[in-house]
Amino acid sequence: MQKKSDVVLRVALIIGDAIALILSFAMAYFIRIYVDPRPYTFDSQLYNFTLTVVFLLPIMLIILVTLGLYRKSIFLGKSRLPEMGRLILAAVLSVAALIVYSFFSEDNLFPVRVMALTSVVLSFIFLLVERMIMRLIAKHIFRKEYGSKRAIIIGNNKSTEYLADYIASAPESGYHLAGIVAGKRFIPKDLVKKQYPSLKDALKKSRADVIFQTDEKSTGYVYKQAVRHHLLYYFVPSETALSSHFGELELVGNTPAVLVMTTPLRGGYVIIKRMFDFVFSLIAIIVAAIPMMIVWLILKFSDFKHSPIYADERLTRYNRKFRCYKFRSMKPEYSGMTAEEAFTKMGKPELIKKYRKGGDYLKNDPRITKFGHFIRKTSIDELPQLFNILKGDISLIGPRALLPGELRDYGDRSLILTVKSGLTGFAQVSGRRDIPFEERRALDIYYVKNWSLMLDLQIFFRTIAIVLRRDGAK
Repeated sequence: MQKKSDVVLRVALIIGDAIALILSFAMAYFIRIYVDPRPYTFDSQLYNFTLTVVFLLPIMLIILVTLGLYRKSIFLGKSRLPEMGRLILAAVLSVAALIVYSFFSEDNLFPVRVMALTSVVLSFIFLLVERMIMRLIAKHIFRKEYGSKRAIIIGNNKSTEYLADYIASAPESGYHLAGIVAGKRFIPKDLVKKQYPSLKDALKKSRADVIFQTDEKSTGYVYKQAVRHHLLYYFVPSETALSSHFGELELVGNTPAVLVMTTPLRGGYVIIKRMFDFVFSLIAIIVAAIPMMIVWLILKFSDFKHSPIYADERLTRYNRKFRCYKFRSMKPEYSGMTAEEAFTKMGKPELIKKYRKGGDYLKNDPRITKFGHFIRKTSIDELPQLFNILKGDISLIGPRALLPGELRDYGDRSLILTVKSGLTGFAQVSGRRDIPFEERRALDIYYVKNWSLMLDLQIFFRTIAIVLRRDGAK
């Protein structure tokens, strides 16, 4: 299971970058007004200028994310040159964002050109110094083995020895050697005790977070095990494969390793998505508070014995179970039952085949109350899931939350569980209940493999249109 250390590290880094940017722009303004002896003819409004910087801060942070400045390989890599080059570009683009805003607004943020130039220089310096401090703190923490990723190295290759030596001798890299699956001649003598006879045995006993594979033997099997256990998977390519690699290339010590990504939704993008989820769910709960209260009262007065909110156990990222909240739309005597159990209980087993054939839908389903049909038709029954989004159980957009039994009944869907489940998603806006179950799962897998901010925006606006038209709602 992957640790949350990367997320914590990136959140801390984003907060540090935000503070560095605010201070650098404020300092540039301060220098021009109070330090530079040359007279100025504009109104001194340091407070308003700083507020504008804070307002545009999300755009600046997105620039840093886009430039890859929150990748662990850039932040903790041996060479500082890649980071420094990107920081210079980030500083220039951040000042450019302020200039563009100033052009379209009434605020003259840079009344003299020297302030823009000073802002670029100070932004670069402040970000560089802040990241040096953060790097020292992170490396100190990793040396204590807090938050380090437990790594398994597999493969009969000389790279196994190099990687094992590096990880064992450099805890500040963020990795901790958990096990090696290789012949003894590929393992450093002082690390033979870390040897496991098989990957299965290593996974069972080492509580790993990442797998490094150094040869090309059974790559499909090893990768599948990484996906199944929700581990990061790195492949150390040969010189021939290195020229045609796919994925994200990182240097682990002096060894190039390709991170084979199950989804593009990782790193800084996870944080951006979570921030959007939190803000959206908070606003949506406030806006929908009165309608939700009315529905809650109707359900409560119609049945005092049972709660208006039904909490069903579902799966989300990394196979984690959570309680998914919904307004109760089903008759209490059938709650918590599978369709097979419910239809058998009511003495109508012939409806089971009809229900499954209809894509898990049955017109005039006898399990659902009259009011339940209404709130399902209007999607009101799903409003309590806004609290799941606020808590971080699920995301606004993602694959449909799986029932625990669906992984067993429909094959290995571990790939779907590499991202958080969603209130809405690509499958829902592509037909909701009008398409077969297997096709919905295929669309969910497509979403995981091809995630982008643009795809999320498309799904978001299509969801609004579908809910308003009630397309596919049943």
